[in-house]
Amino acid sequence: MAQLWGGRFTKETDQLVYNFNASISFDQKFYHEDITGSMAHVKMLTKQGILTEEEGKQIAQGLQGILDDVKAGRLEISNAYEDIHSFVEATLIDRIGNVGKKLHTGRSRNDQVALDMRMYTRKQVQETDELLKSLLETILGIMKENLDTIMPGFTHLQKAQPITLAHHMGAYFEMFRRDRSRMHDIYERMNYCPLGSGALAGTTYPLDREYTAELLDFYGPTLNSMDGVSDRDYLIEFLNALSIVMMHLSRFSEEIIIWNSNEYQFVEIDDAYSTGSSIMPQKKNPDIAELVRGKTGRVYGALMSLLTTMKGIPLAYNKDMQEDKELSFDAMDSAKGCIALFDGMLKTLNFCKDNMRKSANNGFTNATDAADYLVKHGVAFRDAHGIVGRLVLYCIEKNCAIDDLSMEELKQISPVFENDIYDAISMETCVNTRLTIGAPSRTAMEQVIAKYEDYLK
Repeated sequence: MAQLWGGRFTKETDQLVYNFNASISFDQKFYHEDITGSMAHVKMLTKQGILTEEEGKQIAQGLQGILDDVKAGRLEISNAYEDIHSFVEATLIDRIGNVGKKLHTGRSRNDQVALDMRMYTRKQVQETDELLKSLLETILGIMKENLDTIMPGFTHLQKAQPITLAHHMGAYFEMFRRDRSRMHDIYERMNYCPLGSGALAGTTYPLDREYTAELLDFYGPTLNSMDGVSDRDYLIEFLNALSIVMMHLSRFSEEIIIWNSNEYQFVEIDDAYSTGSSIMPQKKNPDIAELVRGKTGRVYGALMSLLTTMKGIPLAYNKDMQEDKELSFDAMDSAKGCIALFDGMLKTLNFCKDNMRKSANNGFTNATDAADYLVKHGVAFRDAHGIVGRLVLYCIEKNCAIDDLSMEELKQISPVFENDIYDAISMETCVNTRLTIGAPSRTAMEQVIAKYEDYLK
């Protein structure tokens, strides 16, 4: 059993206890952060005269060799060690001798693992942000190409008013833009270095924590050593942000699944992002969208697990906090994979524009505009609402659209209608007279797209 402690123990840990306690099966994921954090620590110790120049050089070269060998596959991280810290330190001592034992001067595994997890999470935040940016670029491309693609907008999954595909996509642009904003906020709050906090009360060695923070691209050191080793707020925030990203992806996936159905036929998913049935040869299933929707619960689970773990932990570090890793790593990988796959699916999605237009025409989506027409001709809105309601009932009985009615039929319901009603309730008029910022008209959408382009620059 390779571990970094045991001096006050008189017998070996039971194997089952050792296995239960060990974390190397999952914490080896941040070997790069562990080694680069150690290299910064050694550089600081040398600068402060705590290590000699020669000692610092030997340890730094030894650590670099381990990093290079693990990356190249020449050195396998062994499960014989309790954790990644034990593996790195023991390997270093094997390679450079007793001077390797000085690596851990002035630090604890508590602040070491706090540093590793923070650095790993910071990298994940940045990578997630880049994936979200790529997804936003894809959405913006669809918006630019579909300023005049008319489709029904829905409330309660009922056709409500005509919009454009650009307008609909813009709603998701806003969602994922907020997700990127959350990534930025998390980064700003978390980017402080816990190394130097020790076990919980700092150290008597003359460490230069500002220098260590600078070497590792942090804004500065954490200002309370107890919080430094026991803070996982940044990770909870990130899992929460990932949960919101997944919720947005799941909503989008749900719409694509509905739009891909035979009943809607608004989109056709590329063969590369679909699967078939083992028994029904006609089937083309939206499996990627369904899996993204399904994996949302997986990310939610990681968030709830960590919140539950942290809720009863007194200060400072406790072993419970080892549970911050496995599900978090899984959630990060799941969310990044889902964003990338969804982006690829969206890039190759074929929008059936004629079917969208036909659906908008057939769903009385211009009924509100018919009521507005009456209001503009002196009818009180509440009366106009009732008139158009009767008009819709008449159309349902005749199985036709409002636009299909003759002027004689319209005047039987209200004498206020004149020939200009047909232009007033055309799909193009319904969309393009909505000129306020945020509305679906071409004029409004062009303003929004210009803002989005500036944002992505």
